[in-house]
Amino acid sequence: MNKKLQFRHELKFMIGYPQYLILRQRLQRLIDADDNANESGEYHIRSLYFDDIDNSALADKLGGLRERAKYRIRIYNVQDDIIHFEKKIKMDDYIAKIKEPLTRGMYDELMAGNYEVLNVPGKPLFMELYGQMRHRLLRPKVIVDYVREPYVCHNGNVRITFDKELRTGLHATNIFDPELRPVKALDDDLIIFEVKFDEYIPDYIKIALQLEGLTRQSASKYVICRKFLKTNTWEDY
Repeated sequence: MNKKLQFRHELKFMIGYPQYLILRQRLQRLIDADDNANESGEYHIRSLYFDDIDNSALADKLGGLRERAKYRIRIYNVQDDIIHFEKKIKMDDYIAKIKEPLTRGMYDELMAGNYEVLNVPGKPLFMELYGQMRHRLLRPKVIVDYVREPYVCHNGNVRITFDKELRTGLHATNIFDPELRPVKALDDDLIIFEVKFDEYIPDYIKIALQLEGLTRQSASKYVICRKFLKTNTWEDY
């Protein structure tokens, strides 16, 4: 494991709406809502995922590789004040994230096919992406869109999220397109429930969540949306 990265535990589950209501009611009595959430306790996330000529990120996930990585551009509430290019690294049940901010101008250049904007010595992630785009033909593949309800517990640095209304942009790749109409990639009743933590989960949260009784979810949002794209539009991976 790379000691320069801060790896955290990640547990992921797929739950139904009635189960979500029970868990949310328990959590609201124990821990705080994320400060970034709106008055409804939520915010919107839209990500543009990239993959290479061999669809390595998709293949590695489907093949069950212990260590794998995905690249994505992420925005919040469909605004351009915060844009990040991220690399998410997964190793078994551990995750780490590296990210660099993008300007709207850099994003627009990338979408126009000018990958030279990432040729920035001194920015290792940008240089890695630049090399991937030149030599591995790393390109935008799918938009993943959802609403997140986040909770935080400073004891153990625990972050708990309910990701709802998972949608895909199908073949669209411009996350700022005002005409974008993402379509549902999951049934309305299904919610992705994630628990991230550093070293431990406090016992009172474990008791409230009853994690042992939940079914672990293996498919990522990226894979769900890519599979939806293939199934519904005859896309060839």
